[in-house]
Amino acid sequence: MSYDVALSVENLSLKYRLYRERNNSIKTALMRGRKAVYEDFWALRNVSFDVPRGTTFGLIGQNGSGKSTLLKCLSRILYPDEGGFTAHGRIASLLELGSGFHPELSGRENVFLNGSILGMSRKDITRKFDEIVEFSGIEKFIDQPVKNYSSGMYVRLGFSVAINVDPDILIVDEVLAVGDAAFREKCAQKFRELKERGRTVVLVTHSMAMLREMCDAAAWLDNGVLKTAGDAEPVIAAYEEAIKQR
Repeated sequence: MSYDVALSVENLSLKYRLYRERNNSIKTALMRGRKAVYEDFWALRNVSFDVPRGTTFGLIGQNGSGKSTLLKCLSRILYPDEGGFTAHGRIASLLELGSGFHPELSGRENVFLNGSILGMSRKDITRKFDEIVEFSGIEKFIDQPVKNYSSGMYVRLGFSVAINVDPDILIVDEVLAVGDAAFREKCAQKFRELKERGRTVVLVTHSMAMLREMCDAAAWLDNGVLKTAGDAEPVIAAYEEAIKQR
């Protein structure tokens, strides 16, 4: 694999078990005299593509297409049943609202908690703390429990921590849609800065305008199967045309 590739996804497949009848205890299993009944559902099936280093790469597809599942695999939250991926460099992820936060702790305490989860040392977090808080724009509330935060405040603080990990690869799910227009523009500017420094961003969004503005390349997933991947505009155009015909 070329080192001009930040991420290489290779025949990645992941399945879930969908239970029709389930034994919740040994007693139930003995009384019913049979095993739980289930079927395998392949959320991702033989997905392969490369993410070039220094690009902003978009994942598109309708709800249930496997986009978020794939991001969880790339973030090593889920592990594939077949295939896998190779990454060059440190990965930081912002996938779900409030992920890595403890609701009873203050924003200040959660910066240190989330930063340590993402691999930062306490010394690094202390050095970057003011920058993290300033970018988030929630200085007045940094010592309040995050359980009292709005969804937008959660996202701003989580994103601020993630980008200050200085990752080689930043993985971002749809959560940025929660932020207001001003914050989304700050995020877009930060993505541009990361790109200028040779960093890679992989993101999921349903906004075709955001994809066209920010992404160099993209992959289209449909029911867990890769339809196409490559330069962003042809992939987006193919996706939009398919949606029109449904």
